[in-house]
Amino acid sequence: MKVRARAYITGRVQGVFFRNSVADLADSLTVAGWVRNLTDGRVEALLEGERGDVEKVLEFCRHGPPGAYVHNVEVKWEEWRSEFTDFKIVR
Repeated sequence: MKVRARAYITGRVQGVFFRNSVADLADSLTVAGWVRNLTDGRVEALLEGERGDVEKVLEFCRHGPPGAYVHNVEVKWEEWRSEFTDFKIVR
């Protein structure tokens, strides 16, 4: 089943290759969408794809790459729209 999730990740998640790591994993799982840094220090990700693949990306977001410290991941499930065909890092 196709799903769409928006995640807000808090903690030490900027300056530790968090976005690149999420993008690499999403690409390998054919999850579409984007990831970006927010001005308040959080990272936001919008993920579209098969439920199991999206959940794998969300699980990664709960610990992040080496050097990251994730305090919290807030996930909002949204209606799947098939809005994206690939995964991008948004600046």
